[in-house]
Amino acid sequence: MTSKIGLFYGSTTCYTEMAGEKICEFIDKTYSNVTVEIYDIALNPVQRMSEYQYLILGIPTWDFGELQEDWESIWEEIDTLDLTGTLVALYGLGDQIGYPEWFQDALGYLCEKVKMQGASTVGTWPTKGYEFKQSKALTDNGEAFVGLSLDDENQSELTDKYIERWCIQIIDEFRLS
Repeated sequence: MTSKIGLFYGSTTCYTEMAGEKICEFIDKTYSNVTVEIYDIALNPVQRMSEYQYLILGIPTWDFGELQEDWESIWEEIDTLDLTGTLVALYGLGDQIGYPEWFQDALGYLCEKVKMQGASTVGTWPTKGYEFKQSKALTDNGEAFVGLSLDDENQSELTDKYIERWCIQIIDEFRLS
């Protein structure tokens, strides 16, 4: 039996979209029992998230810790979802050099939002190798991000390697391997 994962992203500059496509491609070619269906939240109703037991959500942080506009436009609609029993893995894009006080803040906001709707999250990512001052996307102990943290502005050479490692991790944490 094939398990389905819904991947929803918002993207202004295409980097979050491209990361989502790489996640889909890696999972689809690596796991014969898992398929990922990808959705741009600007074009698809947020209620589609309720169709999946497993979700991957992608969000970039803009400027001074702000939500990307597609996510911002549906932010209140997320409150109508019942994500009880849903496992959610999150990934975010940010600029640790240009915005070190707000690095990955939107990732943290989204994590809290889906937890308030009953979801459980997986896929924390170590902070080692990043240089930033503050982030609202840190776990309680401050040693990890709540999801995969990508910085295509300053560490684009690491993106593919991080995506592959994180995909293996979340498929295991989803218990789909």
